[in-house]
Amino acid sequence: MLLALLSLFGCVPGQYADVPAVTGVSAAEIVGTWQCVDGTEVTMRADRTAVVKRLDGQEFDFDEQWRMSGTGTWELTDRPMGWSDGQHVSLSVTRRTSSAWREAADAADETVVGGDSREPAPDSYKWTLELERREEGLALYFFFSDPDSRNTYVLEKVAR
Repeated sequence: MLLALLSLFGCVPGQYADVPAVTGVSAAEIVGTWQCVDGTEVTMRADRTAVVKRLDGQEFDFDEQWRMSGTGTWELTDRPMGWSDGQHVSLSVTRRTSSAWREAADAADETVVGGDSREPAPDSYKWTLELERREEGLALYFFFSDPDSRNTYVLEKVAR
């Protein structure tokens, strides 16, 4: 009976795979330029400053279709986040320099009357980036759209 009630509310224990808990990462491994699709680039410097170009929003904010460019800070933390133990990168854009939009997945079905009615990216924003060790090296990622669906937006480090 309890399991039936929990499943009605989308809260079945063990329903979602745990996020791997990565540990032993040094700040030096985070320093560098990370890229994703459509011109996304995040540069994290040794002084803990960051430059972001065309980075999409995290979780439900992704569905707003904005892409942010700006400057800010980053921090490697080991605070538990509720869904994952291990280390994380907290990335904060404190000054947006530009805002753009990506095309909607169903753009052919959308009709925009009187111009674009979408809101620009916020003036500031904070991402929690998860870490994953892969054969080819460290990757950073966050969840987009419904966080329960576990869609991942992966940033890969540019080789020096």
